[in-house]
Amino acid sequence: MKILLTGGCGFIGSNLIRHLIANTNHHVVNLDKLTYAGNASSLADLADHDRYELLQADIGDAAEMDKVFAETAPDGVMHLAAESHVDRSIDGPADFIQTNIVGTFNLLQSSMQHYRTLEGDRKDKFRFLHVSTDEVYGSLGETGMFSETTPYDPHSPYSATKASSDHLARAWKTTYGLPVLVTNCSNNYGPYQFPEKLLPVMILKCLNEEPLPVYGEGLNVRDWLYVEDHARALQVVMERGVPGETYNIGGNSERRNIDLVNAICEIMDDIRPRPSGGKHADLITYVKDRPGHDFRYAIDSSKIQKQLDWQPQHSLEVCLRQTVHWYLENQQWWKNILDGSYKMQRLGT
Repeated sequence: MKILLTGGCGFIGSNLIRHLIANTNHHVVNLDKLTYAGNASSLADLADHDRYELLQADIGDAAEMDKVFAETAPDGVMHLAAESHVDRSIDGPADFIQTNIVGTFNLLQSSMQHYRTLEGDRKDKFRFLHVSTDEVYGSLGETGMFSETTPYDPHSPYSATKASSDHLARAWKTTYGLPVLVTNCSNNYGPYQFPEKLLPVMILKCLNEEPLPVYGEGLNVRDWLYVEDHARALQVVMERGVPGETYNIGGNSERRNIDLVNAICEIMDDIRPRPSGGKHADLITYVKDRPGHDFRYAIDSSKIQKQLDWQPQHSLEVCLRQTVHWYLENQQWWKNILDGSYKMQRLGT
């Protein structure tokens, strides 16, 4: 397939492209606006690959999207482009509405117009995969898990805009017949993650011997999914998923935030001890919680496991250590980011 993949210079997108190029024969057209979180250097080694190309464009520009579809004539769309940081959405929700809602609408419209020009086998095989988050479901208590039929209850500007885009994608399937697939995943971790998310922030602050800010009491629970497992899941959904269906993707690795931070500290103690002595955990500092902080997320991914024969293959303990090593071994990648306007400052207060 020739896949038009949006947001491919972001964290999940770049790992997905690397997976597709290495493990399939698909041709990938990476459409990315290259905002603060879009980093073309994450895919620099693929720049000259004959099955990869990068197009800089904004999904918020409807005319530009029509032009992209006319020029690339894709066999399918994998839509990952999104503003994705909850804290940033609290400070500036307008960008989230423009990209996550208006941008998705533009893509759906352009995809539908393109889809209607297809015939035969190309039309039968065309897919629009909309990649979303478990945050649309709201917050769980001590027990229970999100399933594909869990009612939506978003609590942040980020999750509200993703919920809206999910509803739009499904509506274009039922109303217009566009062969849409939707996935909702748990928290991803791994290499190339922009250093505003929990894991890279903690790793880099450990390196600098700076305070490690933990929201509230650190008791919020997340299910952690290694990004390579997510990439494999997206591939199988794109290739074998049933249009109109939703697939939840989880890592079966629930952890309290404080426990995850302590695990990072222990890994850093082992492989990069503090020059000044002491334990990295001594740097943990509890800070005021963010507004509307959901207590717990947990994913029931039994549907994709049973129907598409996918399951997570990577353990959190092993891959967390690998992720810490990656940030220590690829310092130029994140130093280039921190040389810009973003300095790991707290957002969303």
